[in-house]
Amino acid sequence: MILFKRFSGKTIAYLSTMLVLIGFQLIAACNSPFTPKPRGYFKIALPEHEYQVFEKPGFPYSFEYPKYATIIQDSTYFDEQPENPYWINIDIPSLNGRIYISYNQIGGKARYKVQNKSGAYVDSFGVNTFDKLLNDSYTLSYKHSYKASSIEDSAFVSQGGINGIYFRIGGNTATANQFLLTDSSRHFLRGALYFDAAPNEDSLRPINNFLREDLKHLINTLRWKN
Repeated sequence: MILFKRFSGKTIAYLSTMLVLIGFQLIAACNSPFTPKPRGYFKIALPEHEYQVFEKPGFPYSFEYPKYATIIQDSTYFDEQPENPYWINIDIPSLNGRIYISYNQIGGKARYKVQNKSGAYVDSFGVNTFDKLLNDSYTLSYKHSYKASSIEDSAFVSQGGINGIYFRIGGNTATANQFLLTDSSRHFLRGALYFDAAPNEDSLRPINNFLREDLKHLINTLRWKN
């Protein structure tokens, strides 16, 4: 039985030449310049901006919100009912987003959660003063400062003549857009946009930019009822 085939001198020379050429090609490939591709994200299909009116009887405010969103009653204040029925959530399921809307009457009764010595949260009662509500809004916005790369707050007057402050928070934070609207004497409304996703500024940027237009529309169409 023949286990090995004897090659001629010409065949051996040919094989040697081919091995040398392959070696040169491998060396050239290893030394060629490498350009890393930028990190990519899945393309997100964004809907058209269309709006509908929220004007529920008994509510002290009305506004326009996206047609691709739904409104539900907020019941998540420390696993208890909020202090009044005018706290709502605007859910945008197609984009995994939610706008939390809280409302307080200036001068009305207030229920706060404070930590006792054991660390548990207990009820504390007082009055919703304008200064207290304003300070609480700044506290809630700036609590993200340990992760934020920047926080900008801008005062504005809406198209409906309502004073407000808009907060833009940069970095990998849970929320990048928050706002408040008030007449300084009776009404105080606060909104914050959150996502049910890992906080990544780059991947969420197109959705934040898109929904920022919806927040601006909500702000400019909001009206007090009394």
